[in-house]
Parts: sequence; C-alpha cells; structure tokens
Amino acid sequence: MAVVPRRGASSHRAVGLDWVPTEGLPKVAEWAHPELTTQRRLLRIAWGGIWLLLYRPTPAILFFWRRFLLRVFGADIASDARPYPSARIWAPWNLTMGERSCLANGVDCYSVDRIRLGRGTVVSQRAFLCGATHDYQRPGFELASRPIELADFVWVGAEAFIGPGVTMGPGAIAGARAVVVHDVDAWTVVAGNPARPIAARSPESATGA
Repeated sequence: MAVVPRRGASSHRAVGLDWVPTEGLPKVAEWAHPELTTQRRLLRIAWGGIWLLLYRPTPAILFFWRRFLLRVFGADIASDARPYPSARIWAPWNLTMGERSCLANGVDCYSVDRIRLGRGTVVSQRAFLCGATHDYQRPGFELASRPIELADFVWVGAEAFIGPGVTMGPGAIAGARAVVVHDVDAWTVVAGNPARPIAARSPESATGA
C-alpha cells in the first residue's frame, strides 16, 4: 500500500521492492482523513455480504445484475459499463463508471475516496486502484485518502498500481505492473516502477476520428 510522505522526508519512498520519487506529491495536510463512522462500517459489512453472495458468484455476462447491485449501494454506473464478477469495490458509493468502461476480474478498487472511470476506460486484470493509504505521522495511523480520476479512453494494464490522488488524462495508458504515483498526461504511455513516459498514443487509436 502507498505511504504518505512526511514533511522533510527524503525525495524517495519505498513501494514494494523499488523506490518511487515523491517530488510534487501533496503534503500530508492536503490529504483527506475520512472518518469510518458506525453507519459506514455497517454499510461496508452489508456490501461485503452482498458482494460475496450475490455479486461474486454471477456469470461474467450478467453485467446488468452487477450494475444494479452497485447502484443499490450508491455507485454511479453507466448502462453499458462492465464490472466483472471478481472485481472488488471497497465502497460502491465512491465509484463512478462511464459509458463502456470496464473493471476486469481481479481488480482491487480501493475506493475510500472517489474513483472515476471515464468513457471507454479499461482497468485490466488484478490492477490496484488505491484511493487511500495510512498517515504514519498520526498516532492512530489514520486513513489518508485522495480521489483517483481516470479520464476517457484510459487503459490501466494488468497488475498496475494507481496511487491516491492520481489523474490520468484522456487516452493515457499505464503498462502492466506500472507503479503510477504522479499524474499522467493525455495520450501518454507510461510503464515501469516508478512509471515513466515511454511513448505517445494517437487519439485516433481510441476514438477512430
């Protein structure tokens, strides 16, 4: 999981087995610290049961049923969005899925804060959309969150990590297993740990215009 950089810390931090630069990341004070009220906890328990019994076991083609369940719990889901059965959504009420967007099997959508998928955006298998971390400078090790914005025609490759507060512009691509902790410009392909630009993408490849 991501770690909130502390003030005055080194310009790098550990993620997994590599180092990720933190220049330009928001200061700790700029992160939200969501309160997990009793009502929210109960809602999470209810959603967990529904996911386990009525969402996860469904055949892949029953997108309409999974869209219905997500909407019941407050998600904003387009009529042709494709949430797959084993995609895990931490809090549906913080999820928005645009037209023809996709959360593939095994995706971990840690939506402590808002997570938005734009039109035609695809999040591939086992990718991690990490909307929160823990503030290790606070005695309670409290949650610290920032929203994730994936604009139209974004593709997040298999097992990629998208950190809190990241915005990927229209048509951007994160390669498989990329570790993305900074914003990605429109029509830019990034890869690696930490993710760096490696190529440009033509808008025509996504829009056909």
